[in-house]
Amino acid sequence: MADENRSLELEIEVPGTPEEVWRAIATGPGISSWYVPHTVEERENGTATASFGPEPEMQIPGRVAAWEPPKRVVFDGGEGVAGLAFEWLVEARHGGTCIVRLVNTGFGSGQEWDDQYDGMAEGWRLFLLNLKLHLEHFPGQTATPLLPSAEWTGPRARTWADLTKALAIPAAPAVGDRLEVGAADAPPLAGVVADVAPWRIALVLDEPAPGTAFIAVEGRSEAERIATSIWCYYYGDQRGALAARDEPRWRQWLGHQAG
Repeated sequence: MADENRSLELEIEVPGTPEEVWRAIATGPGISSWYVPHTVEERENGTATASFGPEPEMQIPGRVAAWEPPKRVVFDGGEGVAGLAFEWLVEARHGGTCIVRLVNTGFGSGQEWDDQYDGMAEGWRLFLLNLKLHLEHFPGQTATPLLPSAEWTGPRARTWADLTKALAIPAAPAVGDRLEVGAADAPPLAGVVADVAPWRIALVLDEPAPGTAFIAVEGRSEAERIATSIWCYYYGDQRGALAARDEPRWRQWLGHQAG
């Protein structure tokens, strides 16, 4: 049963007009350029689907519960369907920026829900950063996402050390540094560091295509299994072909390193 007293509320300031920001948060091509692949029927009560992986069970159907361009859109599981709902609000600011607010509701009670709440809070902060990078560096463009991940042995601090060592990159580079994956058996990946945290690095890519990327480990600090990801968003004319080439290679590399 949903806990009506608990919601996740986050916001970020991003460049762009309300119309530009609306395209990024409310349309299939826009959402796919910074989050996971989406299809959206652009109207109230339209269908929406989020793809979290190649397996059929990772295709999550939903509904456009509210459609008020360019200020408010709500996604949920459908009429009468219990579960999470996501309200996105856009507020214009002076100087050509907007505040994007996310209100995520529908969480239940108990330890499993507590873990999901914490995990989603951490994950949404990552994706909101990518929304900002998308609007800063690639306004009006569409990316092809590739989202390879694998579970590695925890705890998280050790997993991060193992991942960065295997990639032959520094564990804590400085913002503004150019970083290039040095592992000979990994696909090419290089760009400028846009943000750093103890468990992730955000890049604005120049190799193998213009884009963004996150090298990240996610999960509770002392968890036995940690989600290890190298998520990339490619732009340009060759984005589809490059994504089709690199995603299976990254999945294989992550799986092999996990042992």
